[in-house]
Amino acid sequence: MSTNLLSTSAATGFGGVVQEYLWNWENQQLRVVYETLGKGSPLLLLPSFSTVSTRLEVGELAKLLAPNFQVVAVDWPGFGESSRPSLNYRPEIYQQFLEDFVKAVFNTPITVVAAGHAASYVLQLAVKQSAAFSRIVLLAPTWRGPLPTMGASQQIAGMVRELVRSPILGQALYKLNTTQSFLSFMYRRHVFTDAAKITPSFIEKKWHTTQQPGARFASAAFVTGNLDAVRAQSDFLELVQSLTVPLMVVIGESSPPKSREEMNALVALPGVRSVVIPGSLGLHEEYPAVVLEVIQDFLLSSEN
Repeated sequence: MSTNLLSTSAATGFGGVVQEYLWNWENQQLRVVYETLGKGSPLLLLPSFSTVSTRLEVGELAKLLAPNFQVVAVDWPGFGESSRPSLNYRPEIYQQFLEDFVKAVFNTPITVVAAGHAASYVLQLAVKQSAAFSRIVLLAPTWRGPLPTMGASQQIAGMVRELVRSPILGQALYKLNTTQSFLSFMYRRHVFTDAAKITPSFIEKKWHTTQQPGARFASAAFVTGNLDAVRAQSDFLELVQSLTVPLMVVIGESSPPKSREEMNALVALPGVRSVVIPGSLGLHEEYPAVVLEVIQDFLLSSEN
C-alpha cells in the first residue's frame, strides 16, 4: 500500500497545506487529496458523501477548529479533487481507504468529525480498531442513500446505477441531474434551511464540482445506495452499541422526516450524547460556527 505524500499547489483549498496521498486499490493507483490546517492534537474531518461532495464543505468548520487542533480534511476517492476512475464504487473501497489513510497519516488515536454518510465507515473502523479514534462526532449522520430512502428496491437502484455508468445515456442522465437549477432545488429541499445562502455563485461552485471528468461514477453509487455500508437500521445501531469510544451526534432540527427518524433512533441509545441545532443535512456547511459551539466542550474534554 503506497503511503507516498506529495505536496501539490494545483488544488484549491481553504487555506491549509494541500497534499496528495497515493493509494492503491486492486492494482490501480488513486490520488487522494487532503488538506491540513492548524496545530494541536490531530482531528480528521470527513465530508458527507453526495453528488457535490468535497472537503471544501467542511472548510469553514476546519478553520474554526484549527486554533485547537491539527485538522485534516480529505476528499473521498471518487469525489472532490481526488481521482475519479470508473470503479465499481462500493463500501469495501471506502472501508479499506479509511483504514489505510488513518494508518498512513496519523500515529496516535485521533478525534474524528464526520458528516452524513461517512458515519457508518467511521463507526465500522472504530469497532474494528478501537485504538484508531479517541472520540467521535457525527454530524447529521445517515446510512441509507437517497434512492433507497425514497423506497426504490435494490433492483431498481441497480438499474439506475448501470444507466448512469453507461457512456452516452449515462452522461446525459447525469447532466440532467446536475444542472444548476436542480442542484439549487435539492439544496432548498433538504440540505440548507436558509434560502438566502443558496446564491448563484454558491450553486455554480457546486456545479463545477459535479462536472469533473469521471464524476458520475461515485455519485451514482452513492445516490443508488451502493455506498451504504450497512443495509438495515439494526446493523447501524449495533455498531454504535459496540463502540468503546465516546460519541456525540449533532442533528439538524429541519432534517428530512425519514432521516430524522433514523437519527432519533441513534441518539436514543444509552451513552450517546446529542444536540439539536438549526439546519438540515448540510448543517456542517451552513452553520459551522454553531456546530463548533456545541461540540467544542466534548472535543476538548479529557473525560470519556
